[in-house]
Amino acid sequence: MMATYLLCGQIEEAKLMLFNSFTFIFLFLPVTLLIFFLLNRNENHRIAVIWLILASLIFYGWWQPYYIGLLLVSTGFNYITGLIIGRRYQNKLVTPRRMLLLGVAVNLLLLAYFKYIDFLISSVNSIFDTSFNLQNIILPIAISFFTFNQIAYLVDTYKEETQESNFLNYCLFVVFFPYLISGPIVHHKEIATQFNQPIAYRLNHENLAVGFTIFALGLFKKVVFADSIALTANPIFHAVAQGVPLTFFEAWTGALAYSFQLYFDFSGYSDMAIGVARMFGIKLPLNFDSPYKSVNIIDFWRRWHITLSLFLRDYIYIPLGGSRKGQLRRHANLMITMLLGGLWHGAGWTFVVWGGLHGLYLVINHQWHALLQSLGKNPKATNWFTYSLGCLVTFVAVVVAWVFFRADNIETAIAMLKAMTGTNGVPLTSPFTIVPTAYKELLFLLTFVWLMPNTQQWMQQFNPALDSSSTQKLSNWQAYLWKRVQWQPNLMCGFLVGTLLFIYLKTTLAAPPSSFLYFNF
Repeated sequence: MMATYLLCGQIEEAKLMLFNSFTFIFLFLPVTLLIFFLLNRNENHRIAVIWLILASLIFYGWWQPYYIGLLLVSTGFNYITGLIIGRRYQNKLVTPRRMLLLGVAVNLLLLAYFKYIDFLISSVNSIFDTSFNLQNIILPIAISFFTFNQIAYLVDTYKEETQESNFLNYCLFVVFFPYLISGPIVHHKEIATQFNQPIAYRLNHENLAVGFTIFALGLFKKVVFADSIALTANPIFHAVAQGVPLTFFEAWTGALAYSFQLYFDFSGYSDMAIGVARMFGIKLPLNFDSPYKSVNIIDFWRRWHITLSLFLRDYIYIPLGGSRKGQLRRHANLMITMLLGGLWHGAGWTFVVWGGLHGLYLVINHQWHALLQSLGKNPKATNWFTYSLGCLVTFVAVVVAWVFFRADNIETAIAMLKAMTGTNGVPLTSPFTIVPTAYKELLFLLTFVWLMPNTQQWMQQFNPALDSSSTQKLSNWQAYLWKRVQWQPNLMCGFLVGTLLFIYLKTTLAAPPSSFLYFNF
């Protein structure tokens, strides 16, 4: 079994300290905040930083305490490597470039061992009919994220864009719990500069109110929307994995349900991470910006997992040559980047195919833009019809690709896609036999996603994230409406947040909280 799926089972058994758990909301978070700001009353910034590091390690070690050692070893190695790179030694053995290559190689080898060794062994066994034993390594949670954060730090240090000489500050940059588990992927210069400002250590009521509101919105998305629609997606994907022939409507119901489950799960997590960090006076980079409103696949990757997209662009696509060496090379670079992006998400061929599909989508998108330009037309010029058509085509393409992302294996994904093309029949009566009422929930979520402004727009005047300027353009009536109901620290908005928390409590008491899907990556 692949490492990614081993992790899924381990998460259920080990009971992580989830953002949506009672332990986190009513114990860990308030205690951590209280002690952090109490320590800062006497300007004990150094002790406050130590406390925040210890709290973050407790948060991380709640799952498997012995992996704290791996996290600290990785942190220490990259800190020392960064120091050597930053001091610009120049001799026959030690140069900044060699240290950068060594640091990146060690990080990637560590990631490869824990995340991909079983995938490699199983692939070799399958291709060459060998029988090498799997290592059955449990994937350390968050290894993909803290590895990429530190690779970015080493590269930025080499470029002389940042430098950290204080180990405690560097350690806090790596382990800060709001983004440790599932991102966003952050740059040292974004976070360190904020922690170096005295204002970050002062209790700020606006930060608490804004942060808690964003956290509550994300909590609602996760518990009410994502976990609810999962009850539709999971039985359908389980059925096709067991060989049950799905009808056209059942297959599309499952694919759409998972698309919305992943959307609200990741959107909810992203809001909660930004909200928690804001309570500590820290703004994280925007990571999610209404991606299902994208007019094309290029636009989609500017809105979905934004920090990962930027990492892939800056540290893989551009170093490969980007678009500087002709169209053919550009297309090859896009495919390589997206294949690696797919593999980053999970050690399995389904993720490779998913990444390859998005690479192909991007190539087609760029070719379409080139064709329009050759005809003397502006690819960015749209009217209501072309915009709506572009959104629909992009959404369908993304949903099709999500089938590979969700399926346990290639065979299950192909069976699902065949059913989505109608090969198993298109019944006109009682089309929804597995989940009869699912279409009502799907229709509601689709309307919500396409018509409602996102969190950044509702909280816009308080700059919730580092880059809070949403790329989503509101229509005139939306702008008119939402400008008048934007969030304010008043009684009405307080009542709304209280209602969201009440719904969370009612829902969570009925069923235990579920893990976030991106915890698996």
